[in-house]
Parts: sequence; C-alpha cells; structure tokens
Amino acid sequence: MARCGCSGGLCNCSVQAGENVTLSGSGSAANPYVISADVPCSTVRACLSGGSGITFNTATGVIAAHLSGQAGNNVSIGPDGGLLVPTAGGQVLTGCGLSGNGSASSPVKANTQAWPYACNVDTFGGVVACDSQGRLRSEPRGKISFTSYFDDRTYNDIAVPAAQNTVIDSFSVNITNPDTCRPAQVYTEREVDVYLVLPAGAGAGTGHGSDEMFYTRNTGTGSIVGAHAQATKFIPEGLTLAPGATAPITLSATAGRGSGGAYYYQVHFILRALIVSL
Repeated sequence: MARCGCSGGLCNCSVQAGENVTLSGSGSAANPYVISADVPCSTVRACLSGGSGITFNTATGVIAAHLSGQAGNNVSIGPDGGLLVPTAGGQVLTGCGLSGNGSASSPVKANTQAWPYACNVDTFGGVVACDSQGRLRSEPRGKISFTSYFDDRTYNDIAVPAAQNTVIDSFSVNITNPDTCRPAQVYTEREVDVYLVLPAGAGAGTGHGSDEMFYTRNTGTGSIVGAHAQATKFIPEGLTLAPGATAPITLSATAGRGSGGAYYYQVHFILRALIVSL
C-alpha cells in the first residue's frame, strides 16, 4: 500500500473498525488486517414485513404462511411443515340423492333418473329449489278443499211472476283460494228449493240461473201447499282464483209461468264449492 508508506512487510495505514465491524491483525504480510462485519437480527427485521398470504413476527423474526380462517378453507400445514390441500378424491361421503366420491373419475353429482313420462321434461318438469336454511325443497303440494254454504229465507206470500226464469232472490258467498302458492279452479254444486202454494188450476215453475228445472200445475180441486223440487246442478265455474285470492259467487233462484194465484213463501239456497289447486 504505497500511499501508506508500506515497506519491509509493514503498513503504516491506520485502519479503524466502525459500527458492527471488528478488526484484527497488524497489517503485515504475516499478520494482515482481518475485517469482520456482524449484522444483528434486530437490524434486518426492520427491513422486512408481511404481505398477502404471509405473516411476519417482528419479535421472533419468524416468517410463515398466513392461513385464512374462513369457513371451507382446506389449506393446512402438513406433517412435513409444508402447505397441504387434501385431495377430495375418495374422501367425500355422499348420501341420499347424491353419487360420486369427488375424484376426477367419479365427481359428486345429483343421482338422477330417466324421465318416465311421454311429455317433454323441459316443458313439464317440476323444480327443486334451495330454501333459506340451505335445504332442497320440491314444488308445493297440491290442495283440494271443499266448503258448503246454506241459507233459508222466508217471505210473505209473493205471487209467482208470469215471465219464465225471473230472478226472485239471490244468495252470494265469497270463495277464497286457501293455497297461497298456486292458482285454483273452482267447481260448484248448486241447489235451489222454492216452496209453492198452488190453488186449484194454478201452475208455476222454479229453477236457478237461466234454467227452469221444475214446473207443476194443480189439476185438482183443492190447493197444493208446499209444492217444491230440490233442483241440483254441478257447474265448472270457469273461475280461476289467484293464490290466496277471494272472489264472490252468486246463486240466483228463479220462478216463472205463474198462473191461477200461485205464490211462493220460502227459498232454500245450498252452494257447495270444490276448490282445486294442483
């Protein structure tokens, strides 16, 4: 080292150890300077930090994988200290409605069957839905309900009108679809019973709607009291009720062709409703 005046195996350069540096030797050829540096862990840790997927402990200096605690995460630390994602193949147990073990050759799937009907599955197939608890649900079950309504009315003697099928009174009820899921078809069975008094020679007809269903004429010499016929009709209403909806149905009693002083004094109404939702 010429600038330091080194000669004769000696060096006159002044060498001083700095922070975290150690110095040994005299600088001679036989005993050269040896400079050693020692960087402490605390100094290195200040330069490191964790990131996505990594944890870093500044106190211990340990760097490790950060495993998410979110439900369904299968990543773990294996026996050899490495990251482990268990393979699903052969480890999935299936129950009713599912098949397969999760392997590539046997994936988990719905255990379906062939469509056994002549109609098209795309058009007529039902649905399977998931409820708020994560359970599979089929379509709602169909419902059939039956209700009956009755009304008996008494009048001061009223002459039977001459015009055929004249409405003499009406009975209305509200029909409600009990199914809150599906629309319903309504079918009714209707009965009207009009009680007549027919003096000798008198005649009268009764019915409901536009249909005269009973007619009689007294050909005797005395009065007929309580002449009546219980006329019944079954009617597909052509009425579709929306889920949970209510609609009125009216049953009208008619009378006509009254003659010879015929009169009525009582009407019995019977309305039975069959409500079908499928």
